[in-house]
Amino acid sequence: MRQHGGVNLRGPAHFLFWLGRTNKGRVALGAFFGSVWFLSLAAMPWLISQAVDHGLAARDRGTLIGWSAVVLVVGAASAGLGIMRHRSMTKLRLAAALQTADLVMTHATRLGSALPRRVTAGEVVTIGISDVWTIGRAMNVGGVGVAATLAISVVATILFRTSPKLALVVLIGVPVLAFFVGPLLHRSQKAGLGYREQQGELNARLVDVLGGLRILNGLGGKQTHLSRYDRQSARLRDQGYRVGGPSSWIGALGDGLPVVFLAVVVWLAARLAASGELTVGQLIAVYGYTAMLVIPVNVLIFCSFDVTRGLVAARRVVDFLRLPCDDLSGAPGPDRPAVLHDPASGVTAEPGRLTALAGARPADAAEVIDRLGRYGPTDATWGGRPLTEIAQPEIRARILVAEPGADLFAGRLRDVVAGRDDPDDDRVHAAITTAVAHDVASDLARPIEWSGRNISGGQRQRVRLARAVHADPEMLLAAEPTSAVDAHTESAIAERLTAARRGRGTVVATTSPVLLDRADVVHYLVDGRVAATGTHRELLDSCPGYHALVTRVFGEDEGEGDDR
Repeated sequence: MRQHGGVNLRGPAHFLFWLGRTNKGRVALGAFFGSVWFLSLAAMPWLISQAVDHGLAARDRGTLIGWSAVVLVVGAASAGLGIMRHRSMTKLRLAAALQTADLVMTHATRLGSALPRRVTAGEVVTIGISDVWTIGRAMNVGGVGVAATLAISVVATILFRTSPKLALVVLIGVPVLAFFVGPLLHRSQKAGLGYREQQGELNARLVDVLGGLRILNGLGGKQTHLSRYDRQSARLRDQGYRVGGPSSWIGALGDGLPVVFLAVVVWLAARLAASGELTVGQLIAVYGYTAMLVIPVNVLIFCSFDVTRGLVAARRVVDFLRLPCDDLSGAPGPDRPAVLHDPASGVTAEPGRLTALAGARPADAAEVIDRLGRYGPTDATWGGRPLTEIAQPEIRARILVAEPGADLFAGRLRDVVAGRDDPDDDRVHAAITTAVAHDVASDLARPIEWSGRNISGGQRQRVRLARAVHADPEMLLAAEPTSAVDAHTESAIAERLTAARRGRGTVVATTSPVLLDRADVVHYLVDGRVAATGTHRELLDSCPGYHALVTRVFGEDEGEGDDR
């Protein structure tokens, strides 16, 4: 499966390879500066050996000064190359991370209102904050990883010219290191997958709690959710220890094994020097080569660790990018307002009428609204034609689903209510009046914080309703639009909404007797299916289940106050 722009989504490894290929210029630059830097480090022992053998041992001051000057120049160049290597690799990691973040944000935008139905907010947060930077670090293997491999090959070649026996030890030693580290990398990846799964779930719970903190305070449920978060956090911590076990061993081996490797090679070189097979300068050079090898071997180990963690992060990113977007193509919709019908429930919503959905389970009515608005799988029809065959942009332009938890963007009140339209104060005032949101709207320039954090729950609900009324869609589908207001305000909203939407189709999911009494037709839902249809008063007389539902709700509503 491939995403827009040729992104390879066949798997996490394919995605990382694609990311490296699209940044091949930066990868090549990192590999170049890394390789030249490693080569300058490898050249240093040979230069020192020449200064010792031809200058110091021969007591030739001029030769010694000449070689010392070369050592100084190469050392200064090595410092500059090290800086360039670090800069180029930092730019590569940032570019890969930001490119991944851009892909995630672009896809999230394409998903639009379908996003919260397909993935939790916590998962998106974890991808954006953690995974993209982990993927950026995985790009190390394309830069310094290649340079480290080249450096080991060059040093092994130089050592072969000095002593084939030492070169053989080096060539054998690197695979031995991989033998020790490989199983730990596998364990680290396996544990990391479980850790990453729990991390996303914990962040989802945290986002949910923060989003509903004011409600939780009011209901007294803050401590309960805190206890649940503590338990889940403790499980994540324990999983983190399991991830940390192999990770700590990889860190220890990455620092320790190369030193052991160095000691073995130096010991062999010292024996060869004692037997006369190596000169003093060559012994110094061998020590320098081997000490220098500690760096690329260490780099390879940690590059492997970065790739392992990068594969875990890339798997989550690939899963997110694979989430299907709505198909924007399709046929035009009906040329005039037409009937919406949901075969799964039996609900029919006619243009120009206020239709109410009432049921003991609010989720049943919400699912009907989602299907009528073409959110997720649906068999609903519009004018007798399947919604799935009609172009989605036209559906969104003519059928509006007003969700009870829809976000309010930060800005002036007039801009928040106007939404995508240019603000017109008279039209904004009319929408606010319909939603009985006058207590919020004393000043249309009043700033509204993101998600309406600076207004009450009832005010947020009425501002959302005002925004939906202002949009003036051909068919408005609203779930529980008056659940957070008192009976007096609810009655005013019912009266004004009926007048404002006259001639337009409106569907409301509600158990409010006030709204039900205003509806032209009421569908009583039982287990997600229409059990009875009629006016509010007809159903009260003919349907005991509906009568019991409305009576119970009415009894509960009597004692509740404003902005509950």
